[in-house]
Amino acid sequence: MKATPGGPNLGLVCITHSKAVRYHTYQLSRYRLLPDELKGYVLEELYQVNLRTLLRALEFCAKWGIRLYRLPPDLFPLSDLCDGVGEMVLEGLKPELAKVGQTAERLGIRLVAHPEPFVVLSSESPLVVERSIAELEHEAQILDWLGLPRSPWAAITIHGGKGGRGRALAEVVRQLPTPVYNRLCLENDERFYGAADVLEACQQAGVPMVFDAHHHVVKERLDSFDHPSVAEFVRLARDTWPRAEWQIVRISNGRDALHDGAHHDLVTVVPGCYRQVPWIEVEAKAKEMAIAHLQAHWLKDGAGSSPAESTPAPMPASA
Repeated sequence: MKATPGGPNLGLVCITHSKAVRYHTYQLSRYRLLPDELKGYVLEELYQVNLRTLLRALEFCAKWGIRLYRLPPDLFPLSDLCDGVGEMVLEGLKPELAKVGQTAERLGIRLVAHPEPFVVLSSESPLVVERSIAELEHEAQILDWLGLPRSPWAAITIHGGKGGRGRALAEVVRQLPTPVYNRLCLENDERFYGAADVLEACQQAGVPMVFDAHHHVVKERLDSFDHPSVAEFVRLARDTWPRAEWQIVRISNGRDALHDGAHHDLVTVVPGCYRQVPWIEVEAKAKEMAIAHLQAHWLKDGAGSSPAESTPAPMPASA
């Protein structure tokens, strides 16, 4: 693999550690108590607030050299309810959504999605699979309204779900509606679907693999992020992408130990091979602080070594 010019692009996941990017939500129980004539008004106001927050997130990313942004899974709360009110409100906001997508394109920020864990395409329950597909269709509709391409550039990434059902997973994936299928990616996890399992499912289904080194190290009980299998799966995962320069990987570190599944505030250990990938989602609890730390102590040194643990340079308060 050739090194990415200027180093990998780092991605922010959903919100900031500071209060700069915070989305609003609404409880289903509270929504159900609203008079029918007020539901649309309440949701429209909520969605407008979250759209403004999304714009603020894009501006934040642009200011700090963050070129990948993962949309929050509940960007538009309750918009997938069967009463149809939220969907109707979103239909009315299509021009605003299109402008947000245009802003992301103008700022050079790639947008991706990662739905909630209840999306399980490998479930033995037809009802769970049906609901999961409906959720993915809803996610794809929002990406369409944002004007994002129907390709893995605007990736919708999910986990394998029910263990031991890789073939069933691939079969369901192959039958997904085009707006979902053309964007869908599968990610390895630390419990049911290891890197080899997800790679096989991706190859059978014809969709890209998002490799997560932390999940791989934890599941396989490896002794290092630079175990040879890490670089091998980065290479094999790259081959599943229609364009190598679109490949996304993920990184986090264990909170208290190498094999701790909980995330550390920062990322202080990075696989050496990650310097050669184009896009890295940073899944650390300190969010932008972790990205700033990587920018200062990993990307700039150019040596491929992991960043030492230290206090990251703070983001200015104006961010």
